[in-house]
Amino acid sequence: MTYVHENSELLTEVRGGVGFITLNRPKALNALSLGMVRSLSAVLLDWKDTAAIHAVAIRGSNKEGVFGGFCAGGDIRFFHAAALAGNPALEDFFTEEYALNHLIHTYPKPYIAFMDGIVMGGGMGISQGASHRLVTARTKMAMPETNIGLFPDVGGGYFLSRCPGRVGEWLALTGEVIGADQALAFGLADHVLDPANLATAWDALASQDWNQEDPLVNWVATYSVAESAHSTGAEGQIDQFFSRDTVSEILSALELDASGWAQATAATLRKRSPLMLHIVLEQVRRARSMTLADDLRMERGMVRHCFATQHLGRQGPSSETVEGIRALAVDKDHSPRWSPARIEDVTTEMVEGFFQSPWPAHAHPLRDLV
Repeated sequence: MTYVHENSELLTEVRGGVGFITLNRPKALNALSLGMVRSLSAVLLDWKDTAAIHAVAIRGSNKEGVFGGFCAGGDIRFFHAAALAGNPALEDFFTEEYALNHLIHTYPKPYIAFMDGIVMGGGMGISQGASHRLVTARTKMAMPETNIGLFPDVGGGYFLSRCPGRVGEWLALTGEVIGADQALAFGLADHVLDPANLATAWDALASQDWNQEDPLVNWVATYSVAESAHSTGAEGQIDQFFSRDTVSEILSALELDASGWAQATAATLRKRSPLMLHIVLEQVRRARSMTLADDLRMERGMVRHCFATQHLGRQGPSSETVEGIRALAVDKDHSPRWSPARIEDVTTEMVEGFFQSPWPAHAHPLRDLV
């Protein structure tokens, strides 16, 4: 049977003991709307307690059909409009999205994410907690939030800080896009599938014997392809630079290094929000010793500060995030007016304010996550 939940942007179907979910907003690269977050949460909670459903699979769609694109993140145009209008739905979005991320990480049944095509931002939030994270040769994975004056949220502090060495700092600060091999090497994916076999693998889930002890072992063996050698090329360089104490020290070391990689990385950092670079480095390093629930609570406070930066007297159009989204996605002039404009001008006090919770513990919107 096929049935559409609250909106046509999320298609759900149950076959052979499997709940199938298709993100169906291809013109927006399946960017998550509040309606999609709510529908996805409702479906997963329903299926969690439905004995006849043994596993969940999720995929994206593109303008030609299914697969080919997973999810480009949250709907940043909505963020921009809601922040300017003072729309309280902006607060609801992040609270409900982060609760959804936690639900996926703690889901008691297999959750199989077909991470084909673009998997960025909020798309990572609905896939990194999967029991089976499947990538392909078409996967383009990133947490590019510093490009819009935001930080890698949706649990990004938690899962990026668990990457080997200082890879988490590198991915979080630069927003670098990686493919399947690097995703595997960095612990952000589990198996590679051939794009040509995705539809067959998807359909085959409905014919698994869910009474077996580990019913997906043979399925994975059948459809995953041999991985390339896990040489990421730059891992030694990443640790060399991104283990330094501050963003200024990381950047200075990169700019003093004559290698093409270091120079390109330094140039990337110079384009990002200086304020958010400092905040992101602190985020990843704090999250390394946090539980997922505590990280999500921290990030929920941080994102409130991004749109209403009261300790700096900035909100709405003067906030770093609204300005970043304006430059990238609204006016598209790609000339954000970052404040401060230079990495060297960010102070400790500016950064620390982002880590002060706007709520007492008993009133935090994610207080019940464990």
